[in-house]
Amino acid sequence: MLEGTIIKGIGGFYYVDTKEGIFECRARGKFRKEKVTPLVGDYVQISVIDNSKKTGSLDTIKERKNMMIRPKVANVDQVIIVFAAVSPDINVDLLDRFLVLAARQGIEAVICINKIDIDKEEKYKQIVELYSKAGYKVLAVSAFENINTDELKEIFKSKITAFAGPSGVGKSSIVNAINPELNVQTGTISEKIERGKHTTRHAELMELFEGSYIVDSPGFTSLSIEDILPEELENYFPEFKEYIGKCYFSGCSHVSEPDCEVKNHVGNEISKERYDRYLLFYDELKNVYRERKK
Repeated sequence: MLEGTIIKGIGGFYYVDTKEGIFECRARGKFRKEKVTPLVGDYVQISVIDNSKKTGSLDTIKERKNMMIRPKVANVDQVIIVFAAVSPDINVDLLDRFLVLAARQGIEAVICINKIDIDKEEKYKQIVELYSKAGYKVLAVSAFENINTDELKEIFKSKITAFAGPSGVGKSSIVNAINPELNVQTGTISEKIERGKHTTRHAELMELFEGSYIVDSPGFTSLSIEDILPEELENYFPEFKEYIGKCYFSGCSHVSEPDCEVKNHVGNEISKERYDRYLLFYDELKNVYRERKK
């Protein structure tokens, strides 16, 4: 048996990178029976069917350390979430949903704001300040002008990175700026609806440079957090961490209870904008929970 990593899955075939090269594999039937779908990033064992044609059978999937939903990929070290400074404007609701989902999986999230060269009013600086204060690493870059792309390259080194964000924010352009040899296809922004064409058709593990891999993925327009329990949510806002457990009431939801340590710091250490998003998400999850109990 050979061990390797799934770098691409398409049309029922899985391409596994091993020490003997890349093998095209079909998954054994047991995975369908067990309702297990192999994912890009999975560490696997394969049996060689034809070494000259590099074909094989995917026999075993090793235990995953994490799994992301969108992009659907396993065993990533970090996720870099890309939004554009303008065209399209940053959707902070969507950004916070992605940050919550990444935190739930225990995956470090880095925020990357692209196209700062065309943000003449430099509104992106408000986002940098907001999320840096919340405890996130935030990079402001321009793939077109090669601004801060070297700093971004350092973040990719020796890691498997999920590279995600809405369509049209320039993910592919950033990859090309870091390594032009990859020549990732880029799309265009529709001037009418300001939504980029989807240029990536499937998740694929690409070697950005030696020892550093990325998973580029289709853009997304919405993310569901409904599988999270309301009482879990506080754990996914890093700026709350210092104050959780210090409220007057145990099990405080930080919504309407008096003497809440989290609320005491809103407007200072905790931004009101982020706290308001927490309230929005909490109410959303409470409604989902109520519906499920009916």
